[in-house]
Amino acid sequence: MDKISIVIPCFNEEEAIPVYYMEMKKIMKEMSYVGFELFFVDDGSSDRTLQELRALSDKDERCNYLSFSRNFGKEAAIYAGLSHITGNYGVVMDVDLQDPPALLVKMYELLQSEDWDCVATKRGDRKGEPKLRSFLSDSFYKVINKMSKTEIVNGARDFRMMKRTMVDAVLSMSEYNRFSKGIFQWVGFRTTWLEFPNTSRCAGTTKWSLRKLVSYSLEGITGFSVAPLSLASVAGITFCGISFLLIIFIVIRTLAFGDPVPGWPSLVCILFFVSGIQLFCTGIVGQYLSKTYLETKHRPLYILKESHEQKEDADEENRKN
Repeated sequence: MDKISIVIPCFNEEEAIPVYYMEMKKIMKEMSYVGFELFFVDDGSSDRTLQELRALSDKDERCNYLSFSRNFGKEAAIYAGLSHITGNYGVVMDVDLQDPPALLVKMYELLQSEDWDCVATKRGDRKGEPKLRSFLSDSFYKVINKMSKTEIVNGARDFRMMKRTMVDAVLSMSEYNRFSKGIFQWVGFRTTWLEFPNTSRCAGTTKWSLRKLVSYSLEGITGFSVAPLSLASVAGITFCGISFLLIIFIVIRTLAFGDPVPGWPSLVCILFFVSGIQLFCTGIVGQYLSKTYLETKHRPLYILKESHEQKEDADEENRKN
C-alpha cells in the first residue's frame, strides 16, 4: 500500500490545528486505499500549539510532531519534516486550510495515472488579498524570473505532492539559506500544476508581515540569481564613464569660459550621487557575502526540543517505572 506523508509547518496555530485535523480526517477516510502520516512541525510557537500536537499524537497514531527549540522559520520546518517522513509520497501544505486538503485526491490520481514526479499548486487569483501585497508579489515573480535561470511560477504555493525520488533530491540540497519554491524548481523532475482560487484562513491570523515577505523575496533573489552582482558591476562601470565625461566637460568649459562662480553645489550633488551608488553596490556584495558567511559556519538548520518519538519513549519509561 502506498503511503502519503504530509509535512505541516506550524507557528502559533493552536486555533487552526483542530480544524485542519477534522478536514484531513475526512480526506484520509475518503482515501482509505492509501496510508497516511501527518508530520506537524512546531516552529518554536509561543501559544498552545505544542499542547495541541501532543494531544493529536495521543489520539491518532498517524499524527506525529517535531518541536523546535525556537523559531527557525518555515523553510527549516519544511526541511525538518521532509527529513523525517517515511512515505513514498511527500506533501508540503499549510495548516490554515489555504491549501485545500480536497486537492490531495486529484494530486494522487495524477501521479498514479500519468508520468509525473510532482503535482504542484498555484493560486488562480488573489481575491481577498490586500492590493499592495498582490502588487509586490506579482512584481517579485517578474523580477526573479528575469534575473534567474530557474523559473518560479507566479502564484506558486509550497503545497505539492512529490514522489520519493524528488523528496530525496530536495533534501540533498542542505544549504542554510533556503528558498523552497526555487529549490523545487531547480531540482527538476516532471511537474504538473493544479490551479485553485485564493482561499481564506480557517482560523488565526497570518504570520507573514510585509517585512517578512520582503525579506523572503530577497532570500529568493540572492539564492537563485547572481544578476544583482552583475548589476553592481555594470553600474560601477557606467558611472565611471559618466564621471570621466563630466571631467572632460568641466575642463573644456573652464578653459573656454573660465569659472567665475565656484561650483561647489553641483560638486556636492555629484559626490553624494556617486557615493550613494557605491554604497548601493557595496550593499549588494554584502548581501552575498553574508550568505556565504552563514553557509561556511555549518550551523544546523534547526534544533529539536521534542518529538513524538521522544514523548513515546518517555511515556514507555514511566509505565515501566
